[in-house]
Amino acid sequence: QVQVVELGGGLVQPGGSLRLSCAASGSTFSIYSMGWYRQAPEKKRELVARIVSGGRTNYADSVKGRFTISRDNAKNTVYLQMNSLKPEDTAVYYCNVEDMRGAYWGQGTQVTVSS
Repeated sequence: QVQVVELGGGLVQPGGSLRLSCAASGSTFSIYSMGWYRQAPEKKRELVARIVSGGRTNYADSVKGRFTISRDNAKNTVYLQMNSLKPEDTAVYYCNVEDMRGAYWGQGTQVTVSS
């Protein structure tokens, strides 16, 4: 089993920045993907950014150029640096970790972009 714990989130003004972190623990030896999804009220959960073994990344079009995902393999931790935040980025952000046995989710952290 893999446990996933998220940190970060909060309230920020439009144009501001936030950094989310997600640490995986437990049986982490076969993790091949770590990423972030988000879900806004009355909307479906959507992929924000993902990084896989080898370092390849992919991003939602709506966050390209503003968000950066990175991973510290030694710490089994993934980060999401969010810059130039917009009100439409407001959502609950969930960390997702995948290994050979399945997918694991964090509890979610609220990000609110508002003046």
